[in-house]
Amino acid sequence: MNSISPASRKGPGRIIGWIIGLVVLFVLAILAFVYSGLYNVGADSPHTKLVYWLLDTARDRSVAARAESVLPPPDLQDKDRIAAGSGLYAEMCTGCHLAPGMEKTEISQGLYPAAPDFSHGNDLTPREQFWVIKHGIKASGMAAWGKTHNDTLIWDMVAFLQQEGNLSPEQYQALVKSAPEDHDEMMEDQDANHGDADHDHADQAQP
Repeated sequence: MNSISPASRKGPGRIIGWIIGLVVLFVLAILAFVYSGLYNVGADSPHTKLVYWLLDTARDRSVAARAESVLPPPDLQDKDRIAAGSGLYAEMCTGCHLAPGMEKTEISQGLYPAAPDFSHGNDLTPREQFWVIKHGIKASGMAAWGKTHNDTLIWDMVAFLQQEGNLSPEQYQALVKSAPEDHDEMMEDQDANHGDADHDHADQAQP
């Protein structure tokens, strides 16, 4: 009968021990780096390419994964929705995301990562736009508007975003002027008119 020497039996165990030891050292090194304060978190100091790629990819994949649970949107071609969304966008979003014909603002120039300029359009799907507007993005300056705005108003903003990249500055200004002025009243009216339909289109995922 062939026998296995003690040295052979120790081989796999030693390898596993080395792997565990390296993992522990790696974790301790990361913790030491974090607590040292060496990494510059100032918004005027860009991330390294690796850190930026990791954060950018994590954000994009997180949004895409959660947006899959958002049910199909309502009619985003509805002119009333688009007009209402333009007014909301003008009040809440232009400081960071700008608008057709608008110069860069002080806050848009100081944000890092920079907020996307939606006056040139964007590549997010309507469901992704809805999810981001509703839930926001951690550590980016993007607020979770779902805390103060219902799904109806968020879909209104999505409807506007679908059109914004095709608008001239004049068309944008005309659209904003046509928007309802009283958002509280608008919310009540839309809840009454679209409440059941919009409820069916609300997202089911948790942030």
